[in-house]
Amino acid sequence: MSITTEKTAVVAPEAVAVSAAGRPSGPRPGGSAAAPVLRAATRRTGRILLTVLTRTAAIAALLAVWEVAPRLGLVYRTFLPPFSEVAVVWWELAGNGQLAEHARASLSRSFAGFGLALALAIPLGLLIGWYRPLAGLLGPLLEVFRNTAALALLPVFTLLLGIGETSKITIVLYACTWPILLNTISAVRSVDPTLLRLARSMDMPAPRIFQKVILPASVPTVFTGIRLAGAVAILVLVAAEMVGAKAGLGYLINASQFNFAIPEMYAGIITISAIGVAFNQLLVALERRFTSWRTPTGN
Repeated sequence: MSITTEKTAVVAPEAVAVSAAGRPSGPRPGGSAAAPVLRAATRRTGRILLTVLTRTAAIAALLAVWEVAPRLGLVYRTFLPPFSEVAVVWWELAGNGQLAEHARASLSRSFAGFGLALALAIPLGLLIGWYRPLAGLLGPLLEVFRNTAALALLPVFTLLLGIGETSKITIVLYACTWPILLNTISAVRSVDPTLLRLARSMDMPAPRIFQKVILPASVPTVFTGIRLAGAVAILVLVAAEMVGAKAGLGYLINASQFNFAIPEMYAGIITISAIGVAFNQLLVALERRFTSWRTPTGN
């Protein structure tokens, strides 16, 4: 009798717990899997916010100084209006279509000259870097032109080609050619000799070595020249548009200065900076796409 009572006393609490809850007590199925996912999402969101804050802190500080300095009289407000006033004028120019018209004119000229420079400089740089006789033949000529500034030749291009679109596209082509060309030549000549010896030890023909070894190893340095040329394309074109142009961001800046429309001038400068940053980020994304085979270094 006592043995039965003890068994009942032992079993009864478990039965009561099961019947009261309707199911065995304990953690819910899948509950332990949801917590790590939530923690991972939280950490990822935190990293994204930290990255955004880190990359925008300096720009935010600059804009804050720009806003406060004219209002406190640290600089002449006539020559450097607060950023809020420039932003209002920029929005007005964007709203009435003037900013888009000038930006379209500048981008069409820049992309035309930049594209022609890519088509010319990359194949020529690969040939000069690969074939030593061609490098010896063209080397002195390249040294002469690489040390001649593009803006110094602006009057020459204007006299020979006029003040129309041809002279502006040509000067962008000339300015963009040298960073791409010189970096391409350097990329081909700086390929790891060990890779070349390994390729030759496998009895690979010269065209195959060029395709499988030289080109992939040259891509990072070539893109460095392309990014430099992208920045040069915008800067040189702005200077070219200040001479004899009727549209373009350079024309907008120059005309605003002569008319003493200082906020409009700064609006044009901000637009150029934004275009330059966006174009550089596009080139960085393309570089990562074409160099995804590289082993990442650093953190």
